[in-house]
Amino acid sequence: MQILRRFFTRSPHSQTAILVAGFLILEAMYAWLGHLRNLEFFVVETIAVGLLGGVVYLLVMFGLEHTPESRNSFWLLLVAAVLFRVTLWPLVPTLSNDLYRYRWDGKAQLRGLNPYLVQPDDPKFDDLLNLNDNYELRMPAMDMPTIYPPLAEQVFKYTARYLPATAAFKLPMELCDILVMILLAIWLRAEGGRAYQLVIYAWNPLVVIEFAGSGHSDALALAALVGAFLIIKSRRTMSTLLLAVATLLKSFPILLFPLWLRRNGWPRSARAWLEGAAAAALAAICAWPYRAALHQIPITMAIFERNWQDNNASLYTMLKIFSDSHEFAAGIGVGVAVGLAIWTALRKIEPTRAAFLILCSVLLFSPNAYPWYFTWVIPFLCFRPNPAWLLLTILQFLSYKVLIEYQDYGIFNFDPHYLALTYIPFYAVLLWQVLRKNPVLVAPASLPASDDR
Repeated sequence: MQILRRFFTRSPHSQTAILVAGFLILEAMYAWLGHLRNLEFFVVETIAVGLLGGVVYLLVMFGLEHTPESRNSFWLLLVAAVLFRVTLWPLVPTLSNDLYRYRWDGKAQLRGLNPYLVQPDDPKFDDLLNLNDNYELRMPAMDMPTIYPPLAEQVFKYTARYLPATAAFKLPMELCDILVMILLAIWLRAEGGRAYQLVIYAWNPLVVIEFAGSGHSDALALAALVGAFLIIKSRRTMSTLLLAVATLLKSFPILLFPLWLRRNGWPRSARAWLEGAAAAALAAICAWPYRAALHQIPITMAIFERNWQDNNASLYTMLKIFSDSHEFAAGIGVGVAVGLAIWTALRKIEPTRAAFLILCSVLLFSPNAYPWYFTWVIPFLCFRPNPAWLLLTILQFLSYKVLIEYQDYGIFNFDPHYLALTYIPFYAVLLWQVLRKNPVLVAPASLPASDDR
């Protein structure tokens, strides 16, 4: 044991040994998932890989943090992370049907249709569906037009034109996921960061499976968002435009705009006004091809909000139980998120901390908190490692238990027992962190302020 302890604490090769061992174990797990192919029929196995892979991931992170930094660690872990993704990229998505909706939206646009005005279950567009593909026929929200932002729709359109095959359709999302890793590596190097911080995103099993395996479009927005943060100090105008791009790919980054404009001197700075106008102009340009649907979009969003609630939700569920009102529970969540966005802007909170706080509040108070939504916060954990949130990204695999009932009975309801297994450990660790930082909260009230005994 002494020899091993000395090796891992003093040897310049200790990080290499940890990375190689972790890579071999995780790569074997991902290769096994790829061999299973249809993960909807192997939900238990998928959850097991996610949880066990999470344990390996956390051990690798701990080992890298407590060993001497190696010059080659960044390169080695990046290469390993890319290989993880290459292993899962050929997998046809079965844990989620979102990619099939992306592709349908793209095919509809190639037909000259407006995706904000048409819906997949319309018999007039049956020829756009592959009637032999059960997963495409079960794509989400077939009875309503799309809800994805306009720039994402452009990505879907051109991907459907040049990469129509199911697995190939994931390529733009996966390239953006790899781009996020590269940008984080550059950012961490510039800030003097360490290898274990990059592992937080690059090796996270949730990130690997949701982007390489399922092809979620959130990776598109994350690439633009991380790019915006990377140049926020050196190229403010381009950073603001990248934030606009992120919002036009997935709407959640819009909550960061008050902070961005405030840091740039708004409302007193003419430059900040120009940057805001440039972002608005970019949004108008992206929305212009879909302008005929401006009247329909609010209606579609209202239908979505009414029909899509309580999916893997946390604090929203508790608020809804106690108030018996969706409007109250959702309103509290919106109030908290918007309030944090305004507060961080007024106080000019450090950007990564502000983003972390705002996105965490969205995830905890949202009526819908699907597993891939939690990838939003993982890049910021690289700069603000948080045990509770790292744990929650791994426990999200428990939510896939919903697919068992969905496959057997067509019922898509999240099991409250599994929700408890997901969130109770998270809140317990979060509470432990708070009490650890503020021991006065648990000190007996009867003790004197000073020790004069």
